[in-house]
Amino acid sequence: MAAAARPLEPDADARAAMMAAVTAHAERFLEGLPERPTYDGAGGGAPPVFAETPGAIETALAHIARHIEDPGIATASGRFLGYIPGGGLFHAALGDFLAAVSNKYAGFTPAAPGAVKLENSCVHFLAQTVGFPATAGGSLTSGGSIANLAAIVAARDARDPKGGGAVYSAPTAHHCVDKALRIAGRAEAPRRTLPVDANYRIDAAALDAALAQDRKDGVRPWLVVASAGTVDTGSVDPLDDIADICARHDVWMHVDGAYGGLFMLCPEGRAALKGIERADTLAVDPHKTLFLPYGTGAVLARDGRTLRAAFSATADYLTEFAAHDDISPSDLSPELTRHFRALRLWLPLQLTGVAAFRAAQSEKIALARYMHARLSEMPGWDAGQPPDLSVLAFRYRPATGDIDAFNGRLTKHLQDQGRAFFSGTRIRGRVHIRAAILSFRTHLEHVEEALAVLNEAARALEAE
Repeated sequence: MAAAARPLEPDADARAAMMAAVTAHAERFLEGLPERPTYDGAGGGAPPVFAETPGAIETALAHIARHIEDPGIATASGRFLGYIPGGGLFHAALGDFLAAVSNKYAGFTPAAPGAVKLENSCVHFLAQTVGFPATAGGSLTSGGSIANLAAIVAARDARDPKGGGAVYSAPTAHHCVDKALRIAGRAEAPRRTLPVDANYRIDAAALDAALAQDRKDGVRPWLVVASAGTVDTGSVDPLDDIADICARHDVWMHVDGAYGGLFMLCPEGRAALKGIERADTLAVDPHKTLFLPYGTGAVLARDGRTLRAAFSATADYLTEFAAHDDISPSDLSPELTRHFRALRLWLPLQLTGVAAFRAAQSEKIALARYMHARLSEMPGWDAGQPPDLSVLAFRYRPATGDIDAFNGRLTKHLQDQGRAFFSGTRIRGRVHIRAAILSFRTHLEHVEEALAVLNEAARALEAE
């Protein structure tokens, strides 16, 4: 049996050959990325082979190229402006490789004290970035959905253990908040949907009035969910005003900053996000605003004890066999077994320096403002509201015909064309095109190309 299992442990020569093949494959992918179509809708990828005997690395890489990398959206492209782009920093890939090779279990401090210290240090860096105090705590998660869920569970245990507390949010809140409330057993909580202003931000006066009315009616306010960058328009709710209101009414303030929260690293972001540092809990996604690969989120709490109270658990088989000072990440989140995510965050920061990330964030905000200004000047285009961060929603107004139907066709045409990828959405029932400028590979030349593509496609469809 040992002989049959020997392929599981290749020797140095075999490892070197595989690494050389994978490195060459990755180089071909990266070198070809600037010319790769942003979308390939031809085919969904063939199912892989699960063979009984060893296969060649070249065969596996050919399958990856043809059936995984080619079909669908080229999310690593600088011309990918759809949804909220993830990153894919090469430095982070190196971190993932090293994390997988060492296979350190980073959920339990005695098992990997250095890995846990690195993760807790990364969490501390994120907390400092958003302006949280030294009492803050948190955990790296798989993304914003789990981060929001963890925050809502912590808020439930801290302020609404028996249920009945009311929840306040805008219609622009991400749908993962609804899912989190359902998973947390608060699907039947009294819900108050708040009006938004012309820029799709929560009307703070309406929130204040809703809280006061519920108090008067005998309904206990529990949780306010604000957004630091909504999914459709990237709008930032008036966080400072909301913090004042929550403090006055003694209500838990949670901010979904999965998209925009970490723009606090750059001065333009700090100006837009004033007040985020006053939240009780916050969800952020380094795989968005810090350009890391998908699967990197974080939940942060101003008082880290609230997370520990919600998630800490013990088991006989997890006896601590060494003294340590660092809190185990498994005591701060729903996850016990977890990927060593910190290495993909720390290594890029170590190799490039924080200043590079700050500059890239400032560039993305500047590009969004530039794109909005240009659209405002281009005949036929409704540029929408100026962007708070790096997302903007706009639409074309044809001379005749249904505007919504036209913009729906235009979005699909742009996607199928593959020159620049935009996503679409409905805002107040009207079809819009979205541009999310967040890839570290997106620069002025890509925005100029995207503007040209938009104009050419709109004119061509209008002429039909």
